[in-house]
Amino acid sequence: MTDIRSYDTREQLMHSLAEKVASELRAALETKDSASLAVPGGTTPEPFFLNLRKQDLDWEKVFILLTDERFVPESSPRSNSALIRRSLLQEHAAKATYVPLYMAGDAPEEVLQDLCAGLDQALPLDICVLGMGTDMHTASLFPGADLLNEALSDAAPALLPMRAPGAPEPRLTLTAPVLKAAGSVHLLIAGEEKKTALEQAMNGQDEFEAPVRAILNRDQSTLVHYAD
Repeated sequence: MTDIRSYDTREQLMHSLAEKVASELRAALETKDSASLAVPGGTTPEPFFLNLRKQDLDWEKVFILLTDERFVPESSPRSNSALIRRSLLQEHAAKATYVPLYMAGDAPEEVLQDLCAGLDQALPLDICVLGMGTDMHTASLFPGADLLNEALSDAAPALLPMRAPGAPEPRLTLTAPVLKAAGSVHLLIAGEEKKTALEQAMNGQDEFEAPVRAILNRDQSTLVHYAD
């Protein structure tokens, strides 16, 4: 089930999404000792991070993690972890606990078990914010990826390595069951190309062709936030 919310400007979208996520975190913390938030990497959500980190809540009780990460060290300009530390884990949000999806090693399989052990403290997710590519991938669930079948399965482990055509390095990604099970799921998209891709995704059922369909078709509502 999908609910689409359109905004006049990207600035309005990012501000509104930050307020919505902060409100959901506060609500989660009213009934639990901690709350968890998964967020996407890339350049699109950075203004959302800049707004979210200003929100006043009990950040010391919040776990923050990425929905997926490139298998590169934080010294790399392609590191999403570096982006999160720079753009989100500042101001009020500096008190949050960051749960990394990267650990130094020769390959993601080498560190997968240790990363999964650290991930346990943040699962199940309370709030998940996702992005989507024009190829209809989300997180690192790419069409044609080597372990996509396993990642979309209801029996998938929480975290899997992923290699995909066109992706210059291996990835680590939360799998579909983890993403779908979040208390609330937000899909952040901007621009006409992604709007067209979203419409295509909503008009089909094949999750291997468009992995984002796994999120759009989850049992609970997925809220799409869109601006040109």
